[in-house]
Amino acid sequence: KKATEKDWRTEYLDLVISIKVVDSIDDAIEHINTYGSKHTDAIVTQDRRNALKFLSQVDSSSVMLNASTRFSDGYRYGLGAEVGISTGKIHARGPVGLDGLTTVKYLLVGHGHTVAEYLGPHAKPFTHKPLIRSWSPKVIK
Repeated sequence: KKATEKDWRTEYLDLVISIKVVDSIDDAIEHINTYGSKHTDAIVTQDRRNALKFLSQVDSSSVMLNASTRFSDGYRYGLGAEVGISTGKIHARGPVGLDGLTTVKYLLVGHGHTVAEYLGPHAKPFTHKPLIRSWSPKVIK
């Protein structure tokens, strides 16, 4: 059946998916920013321009390029066990210092990576390394 406005705004909590075909990367970003959960979104593409636009303009706490959205997890990000998650941009209450006014957007750039590669007896190890410099579009070839 054809998806309706209500479908785009529904969180099914079930094995149900609504799919929309769009005409451009701009239409995709607009749809995600309007109807998405702001939690995790991904793009699979070889087009560098579309990849950079998607990573920088999608308003979600985690944005993936050519990698599984299942990587969106506190442990997998090297933060330890999650006690909660916020998709809002301000969550502080009471007296707030500078750290309390900042938010983080995680960008994961992969090459078709899946979480399954990092599970089980022959799992690849997670490597959490501090970045020497800020993220730059140059990391996408």
